[in-house]
Amino acid sequence: MTSAPDAPSSRPPQLPSSAPGWGWPVFLLLAVAGLFYVKWFPYYHRAFTAEATHSIGKSILTGGAASAPVPSLAAALDYALAYGKAIWQAMVLGLLLGSGVQALLPGQWVARVLGRRGFGSVAAGGLLAVPGMMCTCCAAPVVAGLRARNASTGGAIAFWLGNSVLNPATLVFMGFVLGWQWSALRLALGLLMVFGLGWLANRMVTPDEARAADDRLALFARQQAEGGNALVRWARLFLRMAVRLVPEYIVLVLLLGAARAWLFPHIGPDVTSSLGWIVAFAVAGMLFVIPTAGEVPIIQAMLALGMGVGPAGALLMTLPPVSVPSFAMLARSFRPRVLVLVGTVVVLFGIVAGLATVALGF
Repeated sequence: MTSAPDAPSSRPPQLPSSAPGWGWPVFLLLAVAGLFYVKWFPYYHRAFTAEATHSIGKSILTGGAASAPVPSLAAALDYALAYGKAIWQAMVLGLLLGSGVQALLPGQWVARVLGRRGFGSVAAGGLLAVPGMMCTCCAAPVVAGLRARNASTGGAIAFWLGNSVLNPATLVFMGFVLGWQWSALRLALGLLMVFGLGWLANRMVTPDEARAADDRLALFARQQAEGGNALVRWARLFLRMAVRLVPEYIVLVLLLGAARAWLFPHIGPDVTSSLGWIVAFAVAGMLFVIPTAGEVPIIQAMLALGMGVGPAGALLMTLPPVSVPSFAMLARSFRPRVLVLVGTVVVLFGIVAGLATVALGF
């Protein structure tokens, strides 16, 4: 059976490389050194803390209290400051990498590795995400950079979700703090979410969208080839991304910090493992924003207060991968229907996880 003439090509266009010869090593050095300083080294030591104390800190949602504070300016500022302190280094690194993808890497590399519309780009995106270990918002600038270089919808989504859902450090923390059955459930459903959703997103790409993406990449490559210092271009892209993404990000984090009590109005034995509570917490978790591994102390605190395992299971799969701020940051990188699909599927996985924790007797 032959493909229709206007079907999207599985082979990205061949473009001249406009990146400097030193771009690759600089980008690789930045990625390795940055991730080592921000993620790998701190998480290595944090794992020993989790093993020894069966805790990685207090819940960022409620602190040491039994419920979230009432909506107020103070609640917004307190959450934003605590959240910002936890993620600011990773956010700066994400902006540097997201702009570096566009300024330092050869024009055809991202398109060749992540630009195909088959499952190969999805697999590559998911695997490249594993060492990143970034929260959904810190990964968003990198995803935006990949999309600007013609990464496929599915490959970019797999990278976006894989950073948080398949984070090996979080799985280790979770095992020591909550129990290894929670890590196993997260890994099993996480693999299905990351690679399945990426595959589904690629299937949604229309021929016109595929051609438009190829045209944008060709135009971008020509603009790069026309001149300009690579370091200046990198700095310009960094500032442009920071000015566009950071202000809206801060505003949304403040709003969510103030709205904690509305999203999670009650935590205690009355929050049972009924389907209604599971669905409610799945939706709330999808909307809310947390730092990397923040779901572990949140779930631990909620279970300690007597909440049912069903809603906790829902948060296991919905708190990390997406949030309102990360959706806003990537609104120009994906079609609205793709972002709606991502949010809907994440909620469905949360519901499945909640039901699974009950069925498996967690």
